[in-house]
Amino acid sequence: MENNEQKKVVLSLIQPTGTPTLGNYLGAFKNWKSMAQEYDCLFGAADLHSITVRTAPADLRKRTIDLFAILLAMGLDPEKNIIFCQSHVSAHAQLGWILDCYTQFGEASRMTQFKDKSAKHADNVNLGLFTYPTLMAADILLYNADYVPIGADQKQHLELTRDIANRFNGLYGDFFKVPEPFIGKAGARVMSLQEPEKKMSKSDTNQKSFILVTEDPNVIVKKIKSAVTDSEAAVYYSENKPGVSNLMDIYSACTGKSYEAITDEFAGKGYGDFKAAVAEAVVEELRPLQEEYHRLVKDKAYLEECAKLGAEKASRIADRTVRKCMKKVGFWQY
Repeated sequence: MENNEQKKVVLSLIQPTGTPTLGNYLGAFKNWKSMAQEYDCLFGAADLHSITVRTAPADLRKRTIDLFAILLAMGLDPEKNIIFCQSHVSAHAQLGWILDCYTQFGEASRMTQFKDKSAKHADNVNLGLFTYPTLMAADILLYNADYVPIGADQKQHLELTRDIANRFNGLYGDFFKVPEPFIGKAGARVMSLQEPEKKMSKSDTNQKSFILVTEDPNVIVKKIKSAVTDSEAAVYYSENKPGVSNLMDIYSACTGKSYEAITDEFAGKGYGDFKAAVAEAVVEELRPLQEEYHRLVKDKAYLEECAKLGAEKASRIADRTVRKCMKKVGFWQY
């Protein structure tokens, strides 16, 4: 019997706030290529979200193009997936405004990320920072996404998206698909190389604490060789050895080896040998992505062609959703 079951839709948007880290790659991106085989996937650069923090125009443009190139360099096929730039699809802003009017002020003001970012950027507490979660809801609901891969910091926003969708559906009938968090293959949780108790972040003031996916291999080797460990000089996994355990997580994610196999491999060897092996594994893991990225960023015409294709495919779905939504609300249409 023929299987006509439609694939579930997964939406993943990333802000172009700078080059993704090894943590982003091993924690999420590495699984995206296989995820794209199993689901109908939309991947995009969420550049509209980026302007809640003031950014130089040239920087925003470069970061967006770089992120788009990285998405392609990961092996995501622009013919089989929808890979797009958020600002190229005007329906995001359009539905964002409509959903603003179906979101209660109290709900938006409870968002912890708004409070955190307001404190961090006290000189620029703009309305975009406040309505960011409703724009995120529009991003998701435009495409009838079944699943959204989210980190802990976005969990509250997805709950709000579900609340908005249910409120709208309660008023106008079953219209928006209510999304679920995506629980896929667990990626590695990569911590800071200098403070292994906290997550790896590109905003860390200590440059030695993180690795960027496009970083020069020699720099990667130096950073891993200077990673914090301990004085025991024994490679095994333990919560009492956060530095060594973090390096084991990275090595395991790059090689597929179990913690037990890694412990056996480095029995009787020092941290110098271990760090050298981790560094080599990371460089080899990132090599195909880096080579393809460096090729793509030089091919401006191809990137623009892929961005146009992605925007057209995304707009076909998004514009249809907005038209139907406006009809539900009662806007005069012709």
